[in-house]
Amino acid sequence: MNSTSLSDRLLLANLPEEEKANGRRLVRALSLVEGKLRLVEEELERRTRSEVPTISLIGEYLVDGGGKRIRPALLLLASRLLGYEGSVDVKYAAVLELIHTATLVHDDIIDGADTRRGRVSVNRRWGNELTVLFGDYLYMKGMKVALEEGDVRVLDLLADVTLAMTEGEILGAERRGSLALTIEDYLEVVRRKTALLFAAACRIPAFLVAGRPEQAEALWGFGLALGTAFQLQDDLLDYTASEEDLGKPVLSDLREGKLTLPLILSLPDATADERAAVETVMREKGFVSVPVSAILGLVERLDGLGRARRLVEEYAGRARDHALSLPAGDSRDALLLASEYAANRRK
Repeated sequence: MNSTSLSDRLLLANLPEEEKANGRRLVRALSLVEGKLRLVEEELERRTRSEVPTISLIGEYLVDGGGKRIRPALLLLASRLLGYEGSVDVKYAAVLELIHTATLVHDDIIDGADTRRGRVSVNRRWGNELTVLFGDYLYMKGMKVALEEGDVRVLDLLADVTLAMTEGEILGAERRGSLALTIEDYLEVVRRKTALLFAAACRIPAFLVAGRPEQAEALWGFGLALGTAFQLQDDLLDYTASEEDLGKPVLSDLREGKLTLPLILSLPDATADERAAVETVMREKGFVSVPVSAILGLVERLDGLGRARRLVEEYAGRARDHALSLPAGDSRDALLLASEYAANRRK
């Protein structure tokens, strides 16, 4: 079984002391659900085994590769906050991680990625054909596991979210390589691709207890805002973190033809030459004739990183406001810390 600690998952090593302190606070908060998170790991290991050896091999590789398990942790914390005492939340937490992993597997194929979480990506190791089929397998496995509980409300939510995620992928793919992407359009892609699964993680526990409609809405709003802040911080880290921290090359999104927040905010005020440089990087799929420093200089000159940072903080603030409307206690405190982590993580 993967025994990676929460502190390792949240990547607390090599951070400034202040950030380490904040990270340790979150780790202590997440210790509230540490036992159930370990059960989620066991569930993931069990659900990725198959009579088809290749499926088990890829599944073991992915589960051992870890990940922060943020979505399962949110679901378990929300369950605890609502007073749920059963074990179905563990199963649904595993379902969300299966769906999330399926999206990552498919994303790596689309992006032609060579690495994921500092290791060789599944598509690079097993090829696109097997990998796309394995991603499909994970999607359907997640739905089958959810179906075991027979709650149509949860199945309906998961189906809606999965469809929206696919729509977000299509919208993003249609805009790849184009400078004509507004902040409104981009935030809609983020909502579909990332934020809705966070929201589902926070909302599903309300189906496990009766009579909590206001809290269910607050948890949904918290998840949406948190997921958006998390993705926008990812955009910032693509510019500010090291390749070692990211587990992939810096400015990977631009190399793949994708505009993200700092450039989207900067391009309306960029010169014709600067816009041409961005287009060249996307066309060449790398920094061949345009140096990395040219793009970094562009976003610095036009305060793209500063404006992006303020937007991250805005969404993290929305998440905090939703959390503060929930019942006070250690579970709510953990959700509040999660909003801080989403906006301030460095890896």
